[in-house]
Amino acid sequence: MITTLKLTPILFCLLLTSFSNTTFPVVPLPRENSNSNSAMSVYAVLHKNQYELPQLQSFTSALKGFYNLKEKGIIKKNILTIIDFSLSANSKRLWVIDLTTKTILFQSLVAHGRNTGEEFATSFSNAAQSFKSSLGFYTTGEVYHGKHGLSLRLDGLEKGVNDNARNRGVVIHAADYVSATFIKNNKRLGRSQGCPAVPVGLSKEIIRIIKDKSCLFIYHPKLNSQLAS
Repeated sequence: MITTLKLTPILFCLLLTSFSNTTFPVVPLPRENSNSNSAMSVYAVLHKNQYELPQLQSFTSALKGFYNLKEKGIIKKNILTIIDFSLSANSKRLWVIDLTTKTILFQSLVAHGRNTGEEFATSFSNAAQSFKSSLGFYTTGEVYHGKHGLSLRLDGLEKGVNDNARNRGVVIHAADYVSATFIKNNKRLGRSQGCPAVPVGLSKEIIRIIKDKSCLFIYHPKLNSQLAS
């Protein structure tokens, strides 16, 4: 014979109170950047479209910083832009990557500052009027119309490395000297006053996609970024 236990309202309340006061261990959610192989895993499944992959070293550094900034709420979009200034200015060394779909959206030419180097970028600065590029992590800001047309403000996130970017007027903008034609006529890409200038034909689409709190990373082996460690 099976005996059915009937709980009185008072007994039920006592049991419920006892259960609610029990402490259970909290299991933290894994951080995306806690896995040392996460960058390699994402890199391995990137949809390239017709583009080349960025170098693994620049991609790994960029993705680590992206995860750190996303966790802190500093960036809002799953869009990562990588500029690799270890490469020749005559190569397409800017990538825009959608990390939700793991798809490369753009690969493009991009200029460095006139005092940063000729074909290769070798010298960098955070100082006003240096006409040099600054390395490191940025968050993209608002769009405005300036002397170069549609442009995108940048906020440097690394103290002493690029945190003077907004005051310097370092922005993404279009430039006619960023083109295959300019390279053919001058043996190298044109140079800016420190801005990562992009081709006229791509500027509006790139700006539209990366504006408003996405992550931009400018890489060079000289950089020792705390955000990418």
